[in-house]
Amino acid sequence: MTVEAAKIAGSKILITGPTGQVAAPVIDAWAGQAELTALARFSDPAQRAALEGKGVRCVAADLADRNSLSDLRDDFDYVLNFAVVKTDSFDYDLAANAEGLGRLMLHCRAAKAFLHLSSTAVYEYAGHAPRAEDAPLGDNHRSMFPTYSISKIAAETVCRFVAHQFGIPATIARLSVPYGNNGGWPWYHLLMMEQGMPIDVHPERPNLYNLLHTDDYIEKLPLLLGAASTDVTTVNFGGSQAVSIEDWCAWLAELTGLQPEFRDNPAAFGSLAIDTARMHELIGPTRVDWREGVRNMVATLSPQLLKPGA
Repeated sequence: MTVEAAKIAGSKILITGPTGQVAAPVIDAWAGQAELTALARFSDPAQRAALEGKGVRCVAADLADRNSLSDLRDDFDYVLNFAVVKTDSFDYDLAANAEGLGRLMLHCRAAKAFLHLSSTAVYEYAGHAPRAEDAPLGDNHRSMFPTYSISKIAAETVCRFVAHQFGIPATIARLSVPYGNNGGWPWYHLLMMEQGMPIDVHPERPNLYNLLHTDDYIEKLPLLLGAASTDVTTVNFGGSQAVSIEDWCAWLAELTGLQPEFRDNPAAFGSLAIDTARMHELIGPTRVDWREGVRNMVATLSPQLLKPGA
């Protein structure tokens, strides 16, 4: 049975990491109907100006700095934490991603719900077996992002501790592979195909993931907020269809005529499909078919690559 969605319209909402690929479409969808505040370091003044032009209040802060939240109000209805740093420095990344999350939750402890976007990168590699929420955790992304998986696991632990200790309703959503008309992993693969660059894949094929389209996650976020509890709801968050890198590249080839060149690499991310049973129970299945989503992505970002009639 699905949960009751949080009411976005008219709410005061804080979004961290607002300039990232995942958060940016959420800002666009909710600006004008909710009172949005965006928190980031804002090292690029143009990004801040663009958000303010949409009516978003911006607060500059570094979550690794224990004093940086002094200018942030504390009366938000909902908080969505999309922020993540990957500098390869364990000291800094743990301070920002884990300690910073705890400070943010304490600062905003009056919120009706706190949504922390985690990652399926917290799971230990297990071949093609779909990972349920109770699957073993591990340092999945070490080969490319040395601090990422450990930071995400640490952040989840801090989130649970603070929520339990201070009675803050929270949801931890373990995000699979987001994509849409603003890009994503399939888009990078298309660019590599266009340039004739080899695409590294784990030799234990196929390499399965759960592509999550922008339209679907924007629709589901209010439900994830509605699922928040002081016990902390932990749920996988990806598309209902599992699809492999090999298959989405083959579809890109069908759409464009460009051909992928795969290169086996044991250090590449391996298959990371998710068990969607708990997600479906809480927030229902996703709607966007991955083929249509990928086609629309190409049509939006590189229409000149589409074959006639594709």
